[in-house]
Amino acid sequence: MDILLQQVINGLVLGSIYALIALGYTMVYGILGIINFAHGEVLMVGAMVSLTLITLLTQLSLGLPPWVTLTIVLLVAMAICACLSYLIERFAYRPLRNAPRLAPLISAIGVSVLLQTLAMVIWSRNPLTFPQLLPSSPIQVFGTGATITGKEIVIIVTSLLVMALLLMIVQKTRLGRAMRATAEQPNIAALMGVNPNRVISVTFMLGGALAALAGVMMATNYGNVHFSMGFIPGLKAFTAAVLGGIGNIQGAMVGGLLLGLIEAIGAGYISDWTGGVLGSNYQDIFAFMVLILVLVFRPRGLLGEKVSDRA
Repeated sequence: MDILLQQVINGLVLGSIYALIALGYTMVYGILGIINFAHGEVLMVGAMVSLTLITLLTQLSLGLPPWVTLTIVLLVAMAICACLSYLIERFAYRPLRNAPRLAPLISAIGVSVLLQTLAMVIWSRNPLTFPQLLPSSPIQVFGTGATITGKEIVIIVTSLLVMALLLMIVQKTRLGRAMRATAEQPNIAALMGVNPNRVISVTFMLGGALAALAGVMMATNYGNVHFSMGFIPGLKAFTAAVLGGIGNIQGAMVGGLLLGLIEAIGAGYISDWTGGVLGSNYQDIFAFMVLILVLVFRPRGLLGEKVSDRA
């Protein structure tokens, strides 16, 4: 039972990160109907930029508390990744908006490879250690053998708060109404005074900011960053978006948390299930098994795609 509870905690941490990344995929798909496969690399850039900023602030010896340092770094990284996402949309996707569906996909792969290469040149090919700015001492959970750390609590709570804020923005604000109108009928939305280009750019920027947040959380959780760190989490987040119903914001949240739980629980028990043949390092197979099963048996995802709620 302790193992199960521990894996549930690990799954919630992992799922919170997947959900944040999946929101970027699902918002872009909801408005443009394309999959932004460069999204994982935006996450990587966010983590790399945050490491550089932490190193710079440490060298300046300002004496800031760790949580203040992390907050400053996070806000700057989110702003930089939002600008990067705007540039990706402006120069890699907007000229191809009326092109065949395959063209944006090829463009996204090209941007992904370009960002990875630039990261190798600017930072390093080797993994870099990410400073631990949040408490990592284990805390007993209800007197059981399971533990949770301060940084894991921060990751889960921050993710849930950000997801709730995004949901409120999409459903309750003028920007959210413009996003939903553009997702449903961009031409009619333009006749009603909505600027589709502006809405699409803002959507990309929101997704980029969420990717930066997820990147910093990943770096904090695992303690290192490297140039390819966004590729596999990006694919898993895409799986989470498909699982929940791509184009559906609530679906991305639910899909991310579910996928994290499935992967963590599977990793905890895969050795027992296979008689020791496979270890926890094979946990990636669960995410892609889920993707295959969902595409075969429920292509619309668990919550389905509601066009009026897309963003």
